Amino acid sequence: MKKIAIQGVKGCFHHAAVSRYFEGCHYKLMECSSFREVASSVAKSGVDIGVMAIENTIAGTILTNYSLLSEYNLRIVGEVYMPIQHQLMAFPGQEVKDIKEIYSHPMALLQCESFLEEHSDIKISKYSDTAAAAKYISKCKKKGLAAIASADAAKEYGLEILSKNIQTITRNFTRFFVIKNSSKKENNFNKASLRFKILHTTGSLSQILSLISSLGINMTKIQSIPIIQRPWEYSFYVDIIFNSIKDYEMMKERIQKIPCLHKFSIMGEYKNGRIRS
Repeated sequence: MKKIAIQGVKGCFHHAAVSRYFEGCHYKLMECSSFREVASSVAKSGVDIGVMAIENTIAGTILTNYSLLSEYNLRIVGEVYMPIQHQLMAFPGQEVKDIKEIYSHPMALLQCESFLEEHSDIKISKYSDTAAAAKYISKCKKKGLAAIASADAAKEYGLEILSKNIQTITRNFTRFFVIKNSSKKENNFNKASLRFKILHTTGSLSQILSLISSLGINMTKIQSIPIIQRPWEYSFYVDIIFNSIKDYEMMKERIQKIPCLHKFSIMGEYKNGRIRS
């Protein structure tokens, strides 16, 4: 049975991502209090796999998680896209008008801003995790308290949903990486995540991007992240999708011959995930 580390507790969106990616598989969940704990557990082989959020269609990229993947030298072996739908939940037998205080993660609160503005008389309290907030009010069994979390969290902790899908933007997705402490190469893949640094020369980044494009490879993401203790220097993270492994292998060979390229590495080769609502 696989042991899988997530940030958060049962019923959180990371748990939902695990359920979707490993549908039909038996696994044991390890609940972690931080992304660093997830990365460390995977690196030390305390678990088989980790699942870690990397970007959201509203909030953008979680830069620190890219840094953790590099710091612990972890490999991306898969990805999953999850729709993020927030529910207002409370101990059974209440209505929205009875709620005096709402608990949730700061990002969830931000994503439900319009709903909260409509109920400005309710006190807002930040919590470490959406599902953990649901777990907390479930244990309290106190009226007047509510949480913003997933429908899975409501089910997990015996709470009643008072208002459904309260997120301001309907099409809200989070992308999760499936990570391992392994250099074993996957056989069936059509997507890769690259990491590199470049010298400060005119047109250096353009040379790399032009090469990728010339081989008919689709670049789906580029992200720059500051290098700690080296002001104004950056690492670049690039995701690419390709139809031909031959083109991909050619790109890997040719890209390393570009003089301005520095410290090129493959963070992972995996099957392209698909957004499903």
